Amino acid sequence: MTDLEDFTEFETDTDDSGSGTTQSETEDGFETYEVTPVGQDSGVGVLSAGQGLQIAEAEDETRLRAYVTAENRRAVRLGAYLIAPYPDDERLFCRITGLEYEQAYRADDATEIHARRAMRSPGIDEEDFRLMATLEPVAILYEDGGTLKRRMTDRVPKPETVVRQAREKHAIKTGLKIPEEGVFLGHLAVGGQKVQTATEPPTIDYRLKDSYDDGDPLVFRHTLIAGGTGSGKTHAAKNVLRQFLDTQRTYPVDAAADREVRPAVVQFDPQDEYAQMHDDGEYDTSFERALEREGIAHGGHDDTVAFVPSVGTASYGASHHRAEQVTFTIPFSMVHDNPWLVAGSGLNDNQYGALVNVLLKRFRRQYGSDGTYEQFLSFLDDPALREELDENGQVHEATFDAIRRRARGFGPVFDQDARPITDQIHEFVRPGRLTVVPTYHIAESRYTETVVLALASLLVDEKLSNDPTHDRIKETPLIIGMDEAHNFLTDADTVQAQRVIGKFTDAAKQGRKERLGLFLITQDPQDIADPVFKQINTTVVLNLGDDDAISAVNIPSALESKVPYMEKGQMVVYSPDNSEPVELVGLPACVTKHGRE
Repeated sequence: MTDLEDFTEFETDTDDSGSGTTQSETEDGFETYEVTPVGQDSGVGVLSAGQGLQIAEAEDETRLRAYVTAENRRAVRLGAYLIAPYPDDERLFCRITGLEYEQAYRADDATEIHARRAMRSPGIDEEDFRLMATLEPVAILYEDGGTLKRRMTDRVPKPETVVRQAREKHAIKTGLKIPEEGVFLGHLAVGGQKVQTATEPPTIDYRLKDSYDDGDPLVFRHTLIAGGTGSGKTHAAKNVLRQFLDTQRTYPVDAAADREVRPAVVQFDPQDEYAQMHDDGEYDTSFERALEREGIAHGGHDDTVAFVPSVGTASYGASHHRAEQVTFTIPFSMVHDNPWLVAGSGLNDNQYGALVNVLLKRFRRQYGSDGTYEQFLSFLDDPALREELDENGQVHEATFDAIRRRARGFGPVFDQDARPITDQIHEFVRPGRLTVVPTYHIAESRYTETVVLALASLLVDEKLSNDPTHDRIKETPLIIGMDEAHNFLTDADTVQAQRVIGKFTDAAKQGRKERLGLFLITQDPQDIADPVFKQINTTVVLNLGDDDAISAVNIPSALESKVPYMEKGQMVVYSPDNSEPVELVGLPACVTKHGRE
């Protein structure tokens, strides 16, 4: 049976004569006949041309409505998917966008008599009313050489065409343009309930395209997970990241595609939750079997390492996970490539230019590329240097003083008692490894910001460089995960913010070519800089209660209205290059450890 044939089957049930009637005799000898329909009802209703039946290029000119029979009315829901056949083998795949009761007869039911009658009766007779479903055409399904395909809706179906619930998995996936293979995100849902199918398993898995066969893997076109506190965004993020760490997932690293490498994931973790992915999740064997049937990676990821930044006297205690811990420090030498790291308090363009073009260059000539932060402060404290630069017109004394003031206060960040991160790149980035950078133990927010941006910039610079210092980064497919991304990639007027946003915008634009994917997680998507946000191809939205946040994620209005009412784990996915906008339900359990217990 083909996919399309599955939608046209129904059973008939008649008596032996095929008449569809039963005969009986009353006491007075008269014969009576009870007429019954031949066969059984199939579908939820029929298309109605009562107010016109029209498919048009303009969405507001399309009129597609179906009458829902009385026995099916409790089952229909907004967002449900239906199939309406054409006279040939093609089918219209559509979605319910509106439900409305209409009077079946020309009578006013808003009267005292009708009201009292309804109040005294156990219920109304629904056959006195019509339930009309407004449908949105999504695609036309057709067979081509034995393969089910979709195309835009370019035909109008006939009046009184029977509409049926879409129940076949492959047809629904084709209608919604959902890939058969890829990275698992969740199960297709309507109104928070999983869409049920007639096949096993009876759910529809939603996957992100992850092959170069039909375009670029969407991981390298960037992902945003947005959700409020308690919406389950960390749970969802862990489940997705675990799929990228599957031993079978590899990507070609050169144009010839003759060498494939597993991706590395570097996850910045302000709440100290992601190192737990080293350990197994808590779920029963039946759930485990269900995951394996659907090819969903699960269980703790052994190659998980927590790279802990050494910052001042802050100590990191981690009894809630068993991942290996490695300490590191940010060497001041990294400032030469990213001068804005010592501009945390904000320098204007003139001050930043003086820092980059005069002071750091002179400091490097005097102390070498390995000069320390303390040496840099001593360098700035030299009154003779200040006077010389002012006299020769290179740096005005007021500009010099502003730089000296604002470069102070980063002592706990640079050159601490630990190995520099630049000496540990081969361990920091490794194919198949999850590297977690926890920052929860750092009390000062600007220290956290400096550490995260220093590491992220190192990764991005090496990825985009034509002459990289660290070939390991360049040659490894890389996913940079950033929780609370709004704290690091926000629009601002400072030189530092401008440089950061420019760097990450370039990284996002070149991600496909360089095998670099940004995986951003936030509860405040409206605070992420627009140039970065515009490069996001896949947006996963969980519950958000803030109107500005909901507007910022820029999803279709039909899904936007659902966001404030979604329960934990419910989400909508807007990924135009992957599928139609859809609603999903995530896995009920995290596939790795999640929680402090």
